[in-house]
Amino acid sequence: MLKRNLAAAGVAAIACAAALTPAATAELVLPRVSPKATVSQTIGLTDMTLTYSRPGVKGRDIWGALVPHDKPWRTGANEATTFTTSDEITVAGQKLSAGTYSFFTIPSAGEWSVIFSRQKELWGAFDYDPSQDQLRVTAKPTTGEHVEWMRLGFEDLSVNSANLVLRWEKMQLTVPIEVAVNDKVLASCRTEVTAAKADDWRTPMRAAGWCFDQTLNLDEAAGWLDKSMAVQQTYQNLSLKARWMMKDGKKKDALTTAKKAVEMGKASKEKVDTSGTEKLIADWTAAK
Repeated sequence: MLKRNLAAAGVAAIACAAALTPAATAELVLPRVSPKATVSQTIGLTDMTLTYSRPGVKGRDIWGALVPHDKPWRTGANEATTFTTSDEITVAGQKLSAGTYSFFTIPSAGEWSVIFSRQKELWGAFDYDPSQDQLRVTAKPTTGEHVEWMRLGFEDLSVNSANLVLRWEKMQLTVPIEVAVNDKVLASCRTEVTAAKADDWRTPMRAAGWCFDQTLNLDEAAGWLDKSMAVQQTYQNLSLKARWMMKDGKKKDALTTAKKAVEMGKASKEKVDTSGTEKLIADWTAAK
């Protein structure tokens, strides 16, 4: 009886192991020859992301050989590279709507075509369909430093622009991107100031301060600052008001308001650094 029980248990164990084997094999993950990469960049309030796989040079001839001329290229390895933007942007002078696109290029001995396609979830460029292009622009490659593993990224960042740059082997391709930062931020300011609660002095002040720093939409922004001060006068909004007055040439009023701001800051229960406004007072007083 004991032998029969042991034998039955052994058969059950073997059956159990066999049942588990396919699942274990299916879960095996091996490293890709061309590793996957993701790079993101925010410009203003706009988020952009590139997802791609990075092939290596590995001593091979690349341009016109491994990557043929005048044929669509996935601009990487494995799946087609994708490009996502959260807002409308301008690429090489042309508008590109918000969305996710497959990113293809057509290399050549001269200018390249750079393509943002509405096609999704493609493997390589085998099923690329030019009728699905959302945008096609051109860019001319230049010679750069040697890069072993293909690299895509955002370079030469400014407050409203960046370059989308492809580097591989000794080739560099640069595509300029611009974002309408001011338009988007201004629209957000209007929305948030309108929605601000009755006791919220910070939101209209911050919106006004941004416009003041950008020298943008000043008449409307001045009203936002007045709205902030009507809710509650603070070191922050009084300091901004003083700067505004000085910019408008009202030096006497600016000094009076700045001094009031410093007094309120020093009397505040919160720790307020008033040194910036104190320096302004000293500079304005010394100026003839």
